[in-house]
Amino acid sequence: MRVLVAGLIGGIVMFIWGVAAHMALGLGSVGIHQPLNENAALSGLQEGLGDQPGVYLLPSLDPKQLGDAAVVRAYSIKAVRSPYAWVVYQPRGTDMMQMGPQIGRQWASDTLASLALAFVMGLAVVGFRRRVAIAAAAAVFAWLSSMLPYWNWYRFPLDFTLAALAEQLIGWLLAGAAMAWWLGRDERRSAS
Repeated sequence: MRVLVAGLIGGIVMFIWGVAAHMALGLGSVGIHQPLNENAALSGLQEGLGDQPGVYLLPSLDPKQLGDAAVVRAYSIKAVRSPYAWVVYQPRGTDMMQMGPQIGRQWASDTLASLALAFVMGLAVVGFRRRVAIAAAAAVFAWLSSMLPYWNWYRFPLDFTLAALAEQLIGWLLAGAAMAWWLGRDERRSAS
């Protein structure tokens, strides 16, 4: 039960930190820019990508053609001379100002992550500092294994990638401290 409560506490702290990080500090928009001509860009996306939602890399190379040296050579030349884009594409948009479902999913995600971390922290050798260190290590691990590969392979901007590290590390330090405090309550009572 103490791990469940710690996870709920961590989820709340992480969610509140996420709101502050995005709304007050702007960490969620670091590296994201406005297009010079949004209407032309949107029109080009619809014309070039059609009705198939998904993630697109531009320029692209069909993996089935990797064995064709001429196609690969032509792609390499095009890749050097062309702009590059990693596009998450939805042919039919939604009103991004209607955030109700996204807020609920984010809280659920923060809480599930906190429950997993609280479980690991609960297994740890006792001690507030050690548990907070586990939270920090978990944040860095998650960033190294998810965001850094996006920077490396998909050319996510470095400032965007580093802002994600700051958001995750600070958030999990705060949530980790709250969870470590809760998990250590029984230990402090036993020591008295």
